Amino acid sequence: MRGLWILAAAVLAISGCGRYFPTALQPAAGQAEGMTANDDGSITYELDRLAITLRPMTDAELNRQFAPESTRGASSINPYTFGDWRTPGEDWTPPRFTVFRLEVGNYQFPKVLIDPKMTSMTTANNRRYGSLSYANLYEYYQAYFQGRTGQGRADFRTRTDLLKRTMYSDALVFSGMDGEGYLVFPSLHDDVRRIQVHMKDIALRFNYADLPVETVDLTFSFERDVRRGYTPTDAVIRN
Repeated sequence: MRGLWILAAAVLAISGCGRYFPTALQPAAGQAEGMTANDDGSITYELDRLAITLRPMTDAELNRQFAPESTRGASSINPYTFGDWRTPGEDWTPPRFTVFRLEVGNYQFPKVLIDPKMTSMTTANNRRYGSLSYANLYEYYQAYFQGRTGQGRADFRTRTDLLKRTMYSDALVFSGMDGEGYLVFPSLHDDVRRIQVHMKDIALRFNYADLPVETVDLTFSFERDVRRGYTPTDAVIRN
């Protein structure tokens, strides 16, 4: 009998902890030199007439961006989120990835190159996340491939086509042009409150052999709150 009481107390203690619900990432105080925090939650680095803007995306925004692919419940095929799927008995959907929108406006240099593979994310509590490439996500979604024909094949193609069109590529951004796309990282752990997104070896000038001779490294700082309880954070804020 005493053992049953101990077991019941342990179950209550565990269930009383609730879940962790993060708020949306926002620019942190104390950005690096040349960085400006914007009202839409993005951060912009400016070097004369070159502007590089990084904005964290919420799942709700990504679901609106890909609305036809996000409204099929468990069959939703939004490549960045779980769409409007809900765990049975729950009213909250966990994040699938951590996604940022990267925009580059180059009106300063003959050409600029940002390689997504050279981006990473670190946290104040010493976690590190590498960026996910198109090849990484292609392999990830192969696990959802249901046979070589039929609806499973169509869904796989839709997801990978959307990724190919919307992820930031390592294409050159020539003078007078803009570039944009999504950077994708693994989902953040519950204990993460503050992050830094690092972009290494952004190429600004090239030599006759088209090799970079001038580069810059950038760091964008964001933070969030993580609530513990039973009600999703966005529902608390709405109320």
